[in-house]
Amino acid sequence: MADRGRVSAYRALLAAQVRAQTQYRFSFWLDAVSSSVVSLLDIVAVLVLFRATPALGGFSVAQCLLIASLCNVAFSLADAVVGNIDTMRQYIRTGRLDSILLRPMGVLPQLVFGDFAPRRLGRVLQSGLVLAATLAWIDPQWTVGRVVLVLAAPLAGAVIFASVFVAGSTVAFWFVESGEFANAFTYGGRDFTLYPISLYPGWFRKVFAYGLGFAFVAYYPALALLGVPDPLGAPAALAWCSPLVAVPAVLAAALVWRVGVRHYRSTGS
Repeated sequence: MADRGRVSAYRALLAAQVRAQTQYRFSFWLDAVSSSVVSLLDIVAVLVLFRATPALGGFSVAQCLLIASLCNVAFSLADAVVGNIDTMRQYIRTGRLDSILLRPMGVLPQLVFGDFAPRRLGRVLQSGLVLAATLAWIDPQWTVGRVVLVLAAPLAGAVIFASVFVAGSTVAFWFVESGEFANAFTYGGRDFTLYPISLYPGWFRKVFAYGLGFAFVAYYPALALLGVPDPLGAPAALAWCSPLVAVPAVLAAALVWRVGVRHYRSTGS
């Protein structure tokens, strides 16, 4: 009964947030369209680079677009679900987190559902359309495995990005003005993932691609969809490891979040 009550409370929080943000329809749709256009600029940036070079890291324009499209879908999904968590420092600075902690519900679900931004769903739709158009351009040889991969990879990538969002926001429990530090890993990770990892120097690639798992968001799944070997010599089986990387990412983020909440001692306001 208690679990059912919590679910009803989260549903009420989400419904109230959606109603509040869609009260002014023109403003809502303007925000949704403008955020979609801004997100589309990431794809345009990839195309602009090909005006100066015929290949990036050994990949053609269509192949790079597939990597960027997979990344954009994954990031848009994560941003739509937990992107608002990067305002954690404002909750701590203003003391609003104290009131959330007093409620008999999970802290993270309250933050996610209580500040949900439906306008961000426009980015998800836009990035999905770009991915579909890119796949139509590339026209890979479809198999059951590739269909499963093109559906599962963005979901696993979204879980990896969401884990980074949550872990990055947790830093605010120790350093309130940690926004730029967290953004270096969330939005910086997105920018890293937009391009083939063969572009980057060795130490940078080891930290972001393998240490934080961003190579498994788009790069390796794209290699499998394209049917091309990794120029870095990694085994082809890595293309199917995105869910296996997402699971420890979630566990690590959950552990960091739990430690952060227990460490929090209120603002004293």
